[in-house]
Amino acid sequence: MVRIPSSFWSVDIPALLQQLGTTPDGLSTAEARARLETFGANRIAPPERTGDLRLLLSQFESPILLLLLSAAAFSFFLRDPTDAAIILTIIGASGLLGFWQERGAAHAVERLLATVEVHATVLRDGRAVQLSTVDVVPGDVILVEAGSVIPADCRILESKDLSVDEAAFTGEPYPVAKAAATLPPETRLAERTNALFLGTHVVSGEAKAVVVRTGKRTEFGELSKRLRPRPAQTEFERGVRRFGYFLLRVTLLLVGSIFVINLVLARPLLESLLFSLALAVGLTPQLLPAIISVNLSHGARRMAARKVIVKRLASIENFGSMDVLCADKTGTLTEGVLVLKSAQDIAGGESERVLLHAYLNAHFQTGYVNPFDEAIRRHRAFDVSGYRKLDEIPYDFQRKRLSVLLAHEGKNLIVTKGALHSVLAVCTEAELPDGRAATLEDVRGQVEDRYARLSAEGFRVLGVAIRRTDADRIEQSDEAGLTLIGLIVVFDPPRPDAADAVRELAALGVRTAMISGDNALVATYVGRQIGMTEPRVLTGADLEQLDDHAMAQRVTNVDIFAEIDPTQKERIILALRRAGCVVGYLGDGINDAPALRAADVGISVESAVDVAREAADLVLLEKDLGILVDGVCEGRRTFANTMKYVFMATSANFGNMFSMAGASLFLPFLPLLPKQILTANLLTDIPETAIAGDRVDPETIERPRRWDIHLIRKFMLAFGLLSSVFDYATFAVLLLVLQASEESFRTGWLIESVVSAALIVLVIRSRRQFFRTRPARGLLLATLGIVAATLALPYTPLAAPLELRPLPASFLLALGGILALYIAGAELTKRWFYGHAVRSRVEQGAAGHGGRPAR
Repeated sequence: MVRIPSSFWSVDIPALLQQLGTTPDGLSTAEARARLETFGANRIAPPERTGDLRLLLSQFESPILLLLLSAAAFSFFLRDPTDAAIILTIIGASGLLGFWQERGAAHAVERLLATVEVHATVLRDGRAVQLSTVDVVPGDVILVEAGSVIPADCRILESKDLSVDEAAFTGEPYPVAKAAATLPPETRLAERTNALFLGTHVVSGEAKAVVVRTGKRTEFGELSKRLRPRPAQTEFERGVRRFGYFLLRVTLLLVGSIFVINLVLARPLLESLLFSLALAVGLTPQLLPAIISVNLSHGARRMAARKVIVKRLASIENFGSMDVLCADKTGTLTEGVLVLKSAQDIAGGESERVLLHAYLNAHFQTGYVNPFDEAIRRHRAFDVSGYRKLDEIPYDFQRKRLSVLLAHEGKNLIVTKGALHSVLAVCTEAELPDGRAATLEDVRGQVEDRYARLSAEGFRVLGVAIRRTDADRIEQSDEAGLTLIGLIVVFDPPRPDAADAVRELAALGVRTAMISGDNALVATYVGRQIGMTEPRVLTGADLEQLDDHAMAQRVTNVDIFAEIDPTQKERIILALRRAGCVVGYLGDGINDAPALRAADVGISVESAVDVAREAADLVLLEKDLGILVDGVCEGRRTFANTMKYVFMATSANFGNMFSMAGASLFLPFLPLLPKQILTANLLTDIPETAIAGDRVDPETIERPRRWDIHLIRKFMLAFGLLSSVFDYATFAVLLLVLQASEESFRTGWLIESVVSAALIVLVIRSRRQFFRTRPARGLLLATLGIVAATLALPYTPLAAPLELRPLPASFLLALGGILALYIAGAELTKRWFYGHAVRSRVEQGAAGHGGRPAR
């Protein structure tokens, strides 16, 4: 039986393993499967996909819809059960339509997300296997190394030079050293150096640990229960919220006015209430959540075909709205495969001694895997059988150096390698080519000059230093009094596709900013190689002098951020967002995780460390910067199709409701019955569900765009009022020419409103003339199918319950003429609207390019 101790950090390892019913070699597959049934999946929250029943019920959560359902139910018992049943049926059909669309979208996205799950290395049946972190159970034994995400709360069994980033708990930006030990029960969380916690990640070193707590029982799970932090809204989500507020104001104004008018005209209270609530449903684009989900899932599938996996759907829209892309230099804008150019002594000559000691340092270090060590090991291998490693101080991003303690021929030697200035900071002497020692100050000038010259040529320079010692263990304080013996010169060439990607992104209105820990000279050289002709540079030291307000003003004019430490990356991203930019961040390293989370859209690659992939919203399956350009265009296509639905639904619905309000003033009867309003709404929604796969005009993806409520309002008024003009023309034909009865009037107007709304989709879906741009086949077929079904409706068995009747051929001829004039009027209005009404806003970038979102 498994027993999980409350203070697991204070229990001796043998006793802990016994209580957990496991061994240092882990669990068997059968036992792990049984424990997964007992303890459940290792996740804090349930899967993001809502269950089918919950998803279906969510289609009916609108307050207005709930009021209508209540009123219909009330009517069912008091007055007209047939009408109420029809209303409830139509509402149910509309909800099922939304459910079907969203469910299909959710399943498609689930399949894509499964390809980029975060995995853990777990010992099962005595063998190391890769498993999804959700399958980890108490008693599992895991192996972690630099870059690994800690999948659960664990106790360290053994470790080597392990340091872990625990900022999620302690708030401290510096890694914490960890090792196997037994601590008192009262040890505080921040001092439990023998434990690993879910939500943290390994910065350097490696370890073997036993899983004690998973899911909600972890420290992170308990913390999330207390805090329940709400994820920061993305730019797209803020736009949806603003649009919702706008619709609410319009709905309350129109529906309230119509309700009062009907009461003043002494119409029955319940009938007026049902009528007004049906209008409210008709005015609200209730399929918007489904349309957004379908658009985003279509976008996710298309991006998957381009080797991009979308982890967070809203990030597709943000990708399209992005106007600044911040990219880590090494491995993203450059090849990330360093080539060793030379190993130089203090005078600049080639040195076997310097190369040997650099190799010793790279060969024996076991901490953070970095391309510098790989380049040194790849350049040349030495016979190091006479050396024995005694200790190590792993690399970290504050010291920017690493040291190993080696035993050789009865003597101990510290070998330190790292960023040149970080090594110089702990040196007091330098070794001349003839073996003599000189004070560091005697040679500092020539070393600095050579460093500057090499950096300006794009080379990266490391320092190598040594010191004899009698100690058999070393700490950071031992990195002092070292002797500089020489320099390692490496080159990281720019990616061949980087310049093209930067240029193409600029053509799309996306500015690329490089963020690098390298010195300003190297970063500037690389910047020029990728197309930044006169790059504006800001260093980490400069940033330290700026407060948040000044920084937000400064960062928008910077091309290269150089000499940046990991904590400053996140600050840069947040400053750009405060300045009103929609920011993307591309990175793949351990120190990129905070910036990836802070960006509007975090982008990583499939080969990135676990913590970077977990933090990212999008994962590139190939290191091809051209994919970024495709992704931006896909994001803008998705956004453009979402906006099509918003424009179509709001303008058509507003026009119908405005017509309804006017008709209520002069007609002695309700212009449409509640069930007819809902039928019209359902029919016009069907073709709009096909918008996700529609083609878009090339000009709609030329620059970043955001939600613009001012533009939506102008479009709604312009095209809604145009729709009302032809509604009133229909009224005139029905009343004055055909002298239609109540039923005939309602039938005629229902047909005209649905057919015109369906056909106008083909007109206003594009800024171009409708006959010069071809809609997607699905949209065209859905539109023509609804037109045919609506014209046939009065002749079907549904006509009687909906109170529709066949109309004379003269009306259908008149309807054809009205629709032809409507389409012509829409083309003229469209030309005026895009050519004059919004030109100034487009030119000023009010739709979202480089400025704050329109409110």
